[in-house]
Amino acid sequence: MMWVKGLGLAFAIIVVVAVGLNAYGAWRWAGQTGDLLTRLEAGRVEPEPARYDVRELEGLPAPVARYFRAVLEDGQPMIAAASVDHHGVFNMGETVDSWKPFTSRQRVVTRRPGFVWDGQVSLLPGLGVRVHDAYVAGEGILRPAILGLFTLMDLRGAGDVAKGELMRFLAEAAWYPTALLPSQGARWAAVDERSANVTITDGDLALTMTFTFNAQDLIESVRADARGRSVGGRMMIRPWEGRWSDYQVLDGIRVPMSGEVAWLLPPEEGGRKSYWRGTIKSLKFEFAR
Repeated sequence: MMWVKGLGLAFAIIVVVAVGLNAYGAWRWAGQTGDLLTRLEAGRVEPEPARYDVRELEGLPAPVARYFRAVLEDGQPMIAAASVDHHGVFNMGETVDSWKPFTSRQRVVTRRPGFVWDGQVSLLPGLGVRVHDAYVAGEGILRPAILGLFTLMDLRGAGDVAKGELMRFLAEAAWYPTALLPSQGARWAAVDERSANVTITDGDLALTMTFTFNAQDLIESVRADARGRSVGGRMMIRPWEGRWSDYQVLDGIRVPMSGEVAWLLPPEEGGRKSYWRGTIKSLKFEFAR
């Protein structure tokens, strides 16, 4: 039965190699994440003014003013940064759905706007894809890598990549809503009784998205008419939508704890394609001093 012993030895070697690769990949990835976070914090400035004044709602579109009254308290300190832990499922399929569980940790700073999302998607037991999705100092970054070692894609730079990541920052501002105030650079324009457009700028980059509010005056959805979608390594421009739900009060601020994002594709490309469904496990704010 020597072949049985040989098979057992081969399996043991494979296990040792796999464990070693996972450990080395985690170590390398942690260092790369740290470098991104250092860059993010280097560009951070304190929000001004340091506190929200309800008088700045004067002249805003009616649904926007109602939203701020529903989620903020007068005199609330401005959010300078936030740390968010998520869990949920991620759709790995471009054409056929393939939902896989993920966990992630995200760091956000509101001025200069930026974030670093450090996620891990589980493909099989012991085999995962680590993902950096970030907007740092005006640069967009999207890099998934198996075990944190074998890069599947590496998109970074200005242009469509940066614009897409800044869109994510804006869409997720429901988690740090003081970033949507006029005093923090957001410019609102009325659409109808339940929606409004908001425009933000960062350096030479400007973008506009449509926010829709529900019957409780809370953000229900956020839409971009054109966002870059990576398909087969190519960037394609498609409509995109985020939906937020399960609002709870943290530190006096009402924020959504669950969300879903989707591409709004034409019928010939399969129609609406949801690809991220997540729930917040932890959300911690840092306030302006």
